Amino acid sequence: MDGGICINEWLRREGYLVLKEEPGEGLVPLEKVDIEWDKTRAWGAGGYYGRLFLTVQGREPRGTIAPGDYERVRDELREKLAGITDPEGNDIGTVVYKPQDVYSEIKGIPPDLIVYFGNLCWRSVGSFGHGGIYASENDTGPDDANHAQEGLFIMYDPKRKQGGRRIQGLHLMDVAPTVLNLMAIPIPEDMEGKVVTG
Repeated sequence: MDGGICINEWLRREGYLVLKEEPGEGLVPLEKVDIEWDKTRAWGAGGYYGRLFLTVQGREPRGTIAPGDYERVRDELREKLAGITDPEGNDIGTVVYKPQDVYSEIKGIPPDLIVYFGNLCWRSVGSFGHGGIYASENDTGPDDANHAQEGLFIMYDPKRKQGGRRIQGLHLMDVAPTVLNLMAIPIPEDMEGKVVTG
């Protein structure tokens, strides 16, 4: 981890999030600050990636963004978030997604934007009290690791005489059919993914 971006401090600085009063001393989670919802257009959740929510009229009880302005505001935020730099002014390579662009099906209440600060080299910090938009620790202390887009899948075949090898082009959905195949369990016809062979 290179550090953290305090998403709600940034939203506040940019005028998208308005508080009724200054947060208390120390680190204060978003849930414990008094938000002026009638003036707030967006708020964010911390974690390995940022989840940004807009307050839309007719969708949220005190929404401030007219439905006709929704995409404009979302695109505006997407561009501004992607432009966040490190403390020295260097581009950190932030990637911002609209959920419908990355998920084939969306269930529940998705965020309006998904933010990979520094393409996941920086975490999203949702609390207040860090003294700015940059944090060297998350809400609970130091954090030196993060999730990545590429996973690790290790399969041992005792019959294989040669050493290990790397197989490219695998997908997370390949794990289940591979495990079922190794256990000689029929693979459901509607299961996505392919069987990985040693």
